[in-house]
Amino acid sequence: MASRSANILPGFSLSLGYASLYMSLIVLIPLAGLGLKTTHLTWEQFYDTVTDPFVVSAYKLSFLAAAGAALLNGVFGTIVAWTLVRYRFPGRKIFDAIIDLPFAMPTAVAGLTFGDLFSYVPGLQRDPSAEIWLVFGLDGLDLLRVTIMLTFVGLPYVIRSIQPILQDWDIENEQAAMSLGAGPFTIVRRLIAPEIWPAWISGVALAFARGVGEYGSVIFVASNIPGRSQITPQIIIDFIYDPIDADKKIASATAVALVLLVASLGVLLLLNGLDYLTRRNKI
Repeated sequence: MASRSANILPGFSLSLGYASLYMSLIVLIPLAGLGLKTTHLTWEQFYDTVTDPFVVSAYKLSFLAAAGAALLNGVFGTIVAWTLVRYRFPGRKIFDAIIDLPFAMPTAVAGLTFGDLFSYVPGLQRDPSAEIWLVFGLDGLDLLRVTIMLTFVGLPYVIRSIQPILQDWDIENEQAAMSLGAGPFTIVRRLIAPEIWPAWISGVALAFARGVGEYGSVIFVASNIPGRSQITPQIIIDFIYDPIDADKKIASATAVALVLLVASLGVLLLLNGLDYLTRRNKI
């Protein structure tokens, strides 16, 4: 029979009540209001709104750029976290502090910084006379620029998720495996990778979620051409500030936002499902 773990401090009911109230006020009620506003549209209007070619193009740009940036951070963020934990070098603490800069820097400042940087980097410059190369029907240059921007924005998530796991990892496990004849690749694949995998999944999921909804920095690096290089938050803003039939436009904006929310939630549930399966198989 499963036993209930003892808790020294009382107050479970009160704590649960406050937690439920806080989550309802901050998360559940606003999300319910989003869905309620969408009901002002008929099903046909909802479908026409979310399947509009410009809206679909914005979805593709937001999700492709966010996924690409999250995977880049998943690879290189792991390397950075490993370097910070395993090696000692001059300026290490400064390097470690800089990682949190995307958290503290205003998104507009980050976007302005990268927008100016791109104007000096060959291959990332916007030349109005140049032919537009398309990727999945999107402006390939803007897709690349947005992906780089989101990589900067999501950089800390993977690193800060993996770093504590690597710090708590006992290096004697590697030494024992090496004494038994295991090579470096086997040690990484059989020992270290399974240990950091749940944290890696969480970090990548957070980086992806942040990238999908990023607005303040992206508008400085994308040309915002409808159907080619416009992100989903920009579509939502355009709907909200459209003076023609304002109530309907706001409902259309919530419809686009609702699809974005459901799709993002689905990806997060998938990643957390992988995390759960990994943890269960380790037990």
